[in-house]
Amino acid sequence: MSARLTRRAALAAGAGLAVAACGAPDRAADPSAAPSAQSDLLQDLERRCFDWFWDLAHPLTGLIPDRWPTPSFSSVAAVGFGLSALAIGVTRGWVTRSAAAERARRTLNTLLSAPQGEAAQGVAGHRGFFYHFVQMDNGLRYARNELSTVDTALLLAGVMVCERFFDAPDEADLRRAAEQLQARVDWRWAQVRGAAISHGWHPESGFIAWDWRGYNEAMLVYLLALGSDTHGVDRAAWDAWTETYPRSWGSAYGSAPHLRFAPLFGHQFTHCWVDFRGRRDAWGRAEGLDYFENSVRATHAQHLYAKANPLGWNGYGAEVWGITACDGPADVEREFKGQRRRFISYAGRGMGEHDDGTLAPYGAGSSIVFAPEIVRPCLEAFRSRYPALWGRYGFLDSINPSFDFTDVPLQHGRIVDGPAGRYWVASDYLGIDQGPLLLMLANQRDGLIWRLMREHPVFQRGLARAGFQSVA
Repeated sequence: MSARLTRRAALAAGAGLAVAACGAPDRAADPSAAPSAQSDLLQDLERRCFDWFWDLAHPLTGLIPDRWPTPSFSSVAAVGFGLSALAIGVTRGWVTRSAAAERARRTLNTLLSAPQGEAAQGVAGHRGFFYHFVQMDNGLRYARNELSTVDTALLLAGVMVCERFFDAPDEADLRRAAEQLQARVDWRWAQVRGAAISHGWHPESGFIAWDWRGYNEAMLVYLLALGSDTHGVDRAAWDAWTETYPRSWGSAYGSAPHLRFAPLFGHQFTHCWVDFRGRRDAWGRAEGLDYFENSVRATHAQHLYAKANPLGWNGYGAEVWGITACDGPADVEREFKGQRRRFISYAGRGMGEHDDGTLAPYGAGSSIVFAPEIVRPCLEAFRSRYPALWGRYGFLDSINPSFDFTDVPLQHGRIVDGPAGRYWVASDYLGIDQGPLLLMLANQRDGLIWRLMREHPVFQRGLARAGFQSVA
């Protein structure tokens, strides 16, 4: 069970939630404008994804909304991506260093000063961890969502980017705040069933009954926990994480063998910050591949699945693919091509898992570093075939070319008519989907985030304690 799937419950609880307007300047000229003939799609998309984070951060707290334009609480994972985005914006010349440093300072101070403790309300987290969703205007727990280990890890990765990027003498306060946020996370407290790390905790009911075990997006959790110099875990935690790998190993639709995880985001999130090329743990040395190559194979498996299209969904093919966690049209059953099919709203979609015909451009796009030869044509196809997908901040979250039912109350999005026929398209951008797309586009362009994180002592310690070694 992935922690990000609790979004469905949080959204249900947050119907009608209002959020303060973000007063940042609008940096995109025309929300529907296509790239010019001279403009590169990937660079244009990178800029638009950055603008999403820059424009929509809360003007006082710096926190990032879970989604937009639907009024929303903040996702702390989206905040982590937003903090990482600042380094990209400055490096590309899209914002000044002083403006980005002030944004980072405001955000880190919000996180550091928000109260922590065991109380159910009036706090942002406990033991250094943060709740999955917090209120935009003060950073305090939203409703009854969980204290999340993986979302805290995603937040911390962004904090660490700021620590490395803002290295000037007059930015020392920023680095101190980043160090304090990392130091107070008590990873050992989250080890409640042996060496594995729990998904999270509720003040009302205690620890969640599941632990993070491979293979999925929580590799980041273990690397940060192993790398902590205040509350770090020992090597047994990595062994607990990898002991389930044999269950995940295999081929799919003619792909090379790899560690499988159905939604693509599990093969992308940790890689946003960690360049695994030429680094192998004991498992990788035994199998003769690194985790980067594993994600290459997982990306190609998705491509092969779309070409095979075993469920016969509209639109799937060599140029249009990308099944991952994203918004969907509705929780409803309808007849499609003579069969009763189940459609869903938000879900952790993947090959053979919750595949209801919904595709996410960010799912394919966030694999740009692994397989650019198949990812770029996919993004170009999404852009040309489904114009309703494109807006001010790039691609909207998702599309379902098979869902054309006009008599269904939609959870998200709308039904549109276009060159490819009638289809459902999402109405929102999601922070945890814009984020990996932005970071991977930046890494593909010049390795920016990878270079910043390569020498971070937390990652260096975490990788060493997990048994990673460089290979030729």
